[in-house]
Amino acid sequence: MRRGGLAAGLVLLASAVQAECRDDRVEIRGDFGHARFAIELADTAEERARGLMYREAMPKSAGMLFVYPDARAVAFWMQNTLIPLDMIFADQTGTVIKVHHKAIPHDRTQIPSDGPAQFVLEINGGMARAMGLAAGDVLRHPRIDQSGAAWPCDD
Repeated sequence: MRRGGLAAGLVLLASAVQAECRDDRVEIRGDFGHARFAIELADTAEERARGLMYREAMPKSAGMLFVYPDARAVAFWMQNTLIPLDMIFADQTGTVIKVHHKAIPHDRTQIPSDGPAQFVLEINGGMARAMGLAAGDVLRHPRIDQSGAAWPCDD
């Protein structure tokens, strides 16, 4: 009986740890289901300017989360970026407002947010379409103001 109680306690603990928001990952949920990416944060002007430039590869379940001080119109380009990327633009609540698929390496064409975005998640090109990510999906991350988050960390 004691062993069963310990096992149940470990399952509950594992669930609590699994649901914990962390700076080094972002979660997304929508009609497609749920996904998690190991991320690097780009939350200073210098980090946002460099982004994923000069990277020759990125693991499948990895990405970079760009964090702005507030929601604003933003635009990206792919100069000096060697790998195709999907860009997931989200507002201050973490709600996805736009998904740009397969940005072309080295392309200097501006890719706008098409609305105020506070967060932009870059992942490997083609992943967003393969997973079915779309506007209206929601991100969960501790940098999203939890008092107004569409998917708060404690949910």
